[in-house]
Amino acid sequence: MSDHRPQRVRVTGPPRYASGPRSRIGDVHDQTPLGDVFLRSLLKEQLALAIRVLVLVGLTLGLLPLVFHLWPGLADLEVAGLPVAWVVLGGLVYPFLLLMGWRYVRSVERNERDFTDLVAGSERPTE
Repeated sequence: MSDHRPQRVRVTGPPRYASGPRSRIGDVHDQTPLGDVFLRSLLKEQLALAIRVLVLVGLTLGLLPLVFHLWPGLADLEVAGLPVAWVVLGGLVYPFLLLMGWRYVRSVERNERDFTDLVAGSERPTE
């Protein structure tokens, strides 16, 4: 027998865990149950956002006729030679609608960006 022993070799299998967060894009594209949960979550959030914006716009613009009905003296007021109703409906409603549309689009894009980050498995740096 020889005194020379072979060097020991450690045999291991493939790594059990990936080095980073796992990508879930395949779950969404393959329509797995987990991907279904992610999509339902995104759709539920988008629907809730749309309903909140519609309620806010509906209440704000829907209450204008009530305000003019309850305070008929507002119809007689003039601003820069124009009736207050015209100023409100022609000058304030459209910027309000533009602002609400801009905020809605930004919120939707933020939701989609968060969803993409979640599905891609990227971690945001903690602040």
